[in-house]
Amino acid sequence: MKKRKGVFAQIKSYFNRITGAVLLVYIAVLMGIGVALLIKPLHEELSLNLVSEIIGAAFIIFVIDFLLVRSKTKRWQIVQNQIDYLIARTISRLRDGMTARVFSFNPLVSDALPEEEILEDIRKQREEFLSELNQLSEDELSKRINLAFFTEDNYEYFNEKADEIWNILNMKYSEYLEPELVSLLMDNHTHLKDVCAHIRFFKKSEKFPKEKEYYQATGLKGVTHSFKQIIRIVIQLKEEGYSRPAK
Repeated sequence: MKKRKGVFAQIKSYFNRITGAVLLVYIAVLMGIGVALLIKPLHEELSLNLVSEIIGAAFIIFVIDFLLVRSKTKRWQIVQNQIDYLIARTISRLRDGMTARVFSFNPLVSDALPEEEILEDIRKQREEFLSELNQLSEDELSKRINLAFFTEDNYEYFNEKADEIWNILNMKYSEYLEPELVSLLMDNHTHLKDVCAHIRFFKKSEKFPKEKEYYQATGLKGVTHSFKQIIRIVIQLKEEGYSRPAK
């Protein structure tokens, strides 16, 4: 999975999580230094003493607050690891379901191989398959979508995956997720919900046969765009370590 953060990364994360109260203290410290420098022409010794005292106080506040944040993060590391696993499992299942249900992925395997090697070979073929799809234009990708995909069953499947991602984002401890990761998950959730909307739009062709061509063409175009983005996101998440089978 992900590598443990270094000291500089932890400091950067700390500044991203500064509370309003602490921020006000830092602003007050800066203003105090400004005032101390303004009185320097009137009383240089007092000015220097004030600056040194204020800088010392600010440093103590920073160290104590940083250590508290670091301690809290360390204590919740086991929870963080579990959240990482949930994300990885969800993305892995989404990737597997998408390649099979939408693009009819059918790996070639040898029965002579041990089961473990077969699974590894399938994962490798799926990775290459997704990489190939990612290189296609939307027009080319559209031709790879199996039109039998537009069913109520697949609507329920992708709606469920969207809800799983949304539930992760709304967990109590999701505040420990990196902003970039949250952004990717939110984008993925949005595109999955869009897929569901496009499936419903495509299926309107059954109710309005005279406009069948319009509904199917528009639904296919919309779902192609959504899957183009989903493929990009799941590949990026896999590269960042969010990909593993269920325990």
